[in-house]
Amino acid sequence: MLKPEMARSSISFHCPQLLLLLITTIISLFFQGEAAQPSLHPKALVLPVAKDSSTLQYLTTSLGQRTPPVYLPLVVDLGGQYLWNDCETGFVSSSHKVVQCRTASCSLSRSQECGYCFRPVGPDCGNTSCKIWPNNPVRQFATNGDLIQDVLVIRSTDGSNPGGLVKASKFLTGCTGTNFLELLANGANGMAGLGRADTSMPSQLAATFSFDRKFAVCLGRKGVVLFGDGPYHFLPNDNIDFSKSLTYTPLLGNKVSTAAASFPGEPSTEYFIGVKSIKVNDKPVSVNSTLLKINSQGYGGTKLSSVNPYTVMESSIYAAVTTAFRIEMARFQTVPAVAPFALCYNSTHILYNQEGPDVPRIDLVLQSSKVYWRIYGTNSMVKVSKDVLCLGIIDGGLSFQTSPETSTGLVTSIVIGGHQLENNLLQFDLAASKLGFSSSLLQRQTTCSGFNFTSTA
Repeated sequence: MLKPEMARSSISFHCPQLLLLLITTIISLFFQGEAAQPSLHPKALVLPVAKDSSTLQYLTTSLGQRTPPVYLPLVVDLGGQYLWNDCETGFVSSSHKVVQCRTASCSLSRSQECGYCFRPVGPDCGNTSCKIWPNNPVRQFATNGDLIQDVLVIRSTDGSNPGGLVKASKFLTGCTGTNFLELLANGANGMAGLGRADTSMPSQLAATFSFDRKFAVCLGRKGVVLFGDGPYHFLPNDNIDFSKSLTYTPLLGNKVSTAAASFPGEPSTEYFIGVKSIKVNDKPVSVNSTLLKINSQGYGGTKLSSVNPYTVMESSIYAAVTTAFRIEMARFQTVPAVAPFALCYNSTHILYNQEGPDVPRIDLVLQSSKVYWRIYGTNSMVKVSKDVLCLGIIDGGLSFQTSPETSTGLVTSIVIGGHQLENNLLQFDLAASKLGFSSSLLQRQTTCSGFNFTSTA
């Protein structure tokens, strides 16, 4: 059983959490007056998300579930295997059905356990229920749960606006208890798993509505998840299809699960990319290349995470990158560290350009020197006070593969976190196993909040 890494922020942000709750409530009331169309065959689906200012988690704001439908926020988990809910407190649905062992649906979940279901109780709840292990990566914990099927309601899209509501009537969902919500954003009812699994949201929705096994993620204060192929349009440049200007890199598999709990032989459902080297201001950074590869035990490599607020690096990689960054920033005054960050600057004399603070660029070099993910100032720096900017990268500790005796439990060498993903359009092509990425949309005079959320329905 592997324990995934997680770095939590101690910085307090002061925007009221009630805003998210208010937005969700208004959207819920609006949707409850509109009937979903089970017969509609959309080419793509849209799921708006909003950032919680306290936890820095990204939550869905308009995903309907159950009968009658309820619209409860879920924390977006980019590498999650399931959509899972609290089915213990206030669960009411006339359409739910407990999945039984030795069925096609149970096999799809890779379950290897049968047992009594304990939530929600119903006439089909017996000792042959399909048991699963949903993960809460924020808690770094997994729990025993039940697999059920129920209604899911989501909006269609043409890539420019939300369209009509559509319904998936037999969507597979994990059910857990209320205590499993610990450390999730206030009001969240579970997690929306988007990982490389047959039971994840992208896989199930593509199978249900017979569209391409692709989805796109664009995170920010407001953001969007788009299921299916492009076009993807963002204001004010709504005449541009941003899916046509992406750079591609292979998605790598990890044969060992990186979840808090898994069944024997189960592979990781998270998304890994092949970082070959790192540059700061076009200058190579000396790192242990072994750590950049995934070994036979599942350690190492680079993955993308929407639940880690900031990028986490193994200690030796972190030290090399921050040293190189400090050298390039030598003319600027450092200030005392602000947890969880170690390298902070007086921002009074740091200029801004269209990509944010004008600081050294960090390049994650991928399959060749010509293919790289460039991290500009808007994604590398975090404003922690009026006159202080900190490098938004966290020391994750020593890797198990290089120091088993003193490891902090770090599994993956580089975890690209939410702050570094924001305002980057990412397209995951599951069929071709490749990732398309835009780098910062600020270069194109737009952001992830630029999706037109005005419905055409």
